[in-house]
Formats: sequence, structure tokens, C-alpha cells
Amino acid sequence: FFGLTNKYMESVYEQIFSMMHHGNWSFSELYSLPVGLRHWFFNRLVKQFEEEKKAHEAASRKARK
Repeated sequence: FFGLTNKYMESVYEQIFSMMHHGNWSFSELYSLPVGLRHWFFNRLVKQFEEEKKAHEAASRKARK
């Protein structure tokens, strides 16, 4: 009843995996971060990838002209 759901834990592990893969973090560092701080870092990582994607797309469009 009061435990964390499997779906929630899966989302935590997905965040941890992404941050380990792209950010040189260890599992224990990420797991021990306060939840709000981990979310901030994850959301900032997502924002960074979106900005890089937009820059890449703009460069591709410019190169095609």
C-alpha cells in the first residue's frame, strides 16, 4: 500500500541508466541524490540533448542550401 510502485521504480532506473550512460555518474551517486536534485539533473540532460538536436538540424538544413 505505501511502497513504491514498480512503474515508479522503473522510471527511477531509466533516469539512472541515462545519466550513467551520458554523464559519467555512478549508480550509488545517482541513487543517493535527493529526488528533486536527480530530477533537475535529468531534465537538464534532456534539455541539452534537445538543444544539440536543434543545432544539428539547423546545420543540416544550412548545409543542404
